Amino acid sequence: MPEVPHAVVFDIGRVLFDWNLRYLFEKLIADPAELDWFLANVITESWHFQSDGGRPLTEMLPERIAEFPQHTALIEAYAERFMETLPHAIPGTHELVRRLAERNVPLFALTNFGAEFWARFRPAQPVFDPFLDVVVSGEERCVKPDARIYEIAETRFGLPPEALFFTDDNPANVAAAQARGWQAHLFTDATSLEAELVERGFLA
Repeated sequence: MPEVPHAVVFDIGRVLFDWNLRYLFEKLIADPAELDWFLANVITESWHFQSDGGRPLTEMLPERIAEFPQHTALIEAYAERFMETLPHAIPGTHELVRRLAERNVPLFALTNFGAEFWARFRPAQPVFDPFLDVVVSGEERCVKPDARIYEIAETRFGLPPEALFFTDDNPANVAAAQARGWQAHLFTDATSLEAELVERGFLA
């Protein structure tokens, strides 16, 4: 059993890609107060989290439209234009992936991401080409920080907990990984992550 981690596991949203529902809906709702209300009451992050957990859009959307029929077009836009909620990379992190891949560091990802959205997102993102595997919560119907998804990842990756170094922007997800014996870093920016990767010997 390795004593130090030898594989790096990335979260995706807000680590590799800047994710925010506002990026889409600010294009569709001109009034700032109305936009804030909509994101707090209709298409909320907590409601979206059902998709991360594996609930199909064919269930989520009709239910929400029935509750907010006056916002039917906007609710449908959530499903049709979701890729616009992840418009660009987090500065510096894709470069870290490239450098790790050049050093033949095993790369994995563990993400809370809807299965239907992931199926559209992945083919357009070559940053994932060096990754050996990506565990997607919507496909597993289990989300971080549930301990089961970390166990699934260990099995899929074929590595024990202590072999894995994980970075995630959510403190609860980091704590859950550490509770299983993973080494973990709370992501804030690429510079601090790079420093930790250097300190642990992944990067020079």
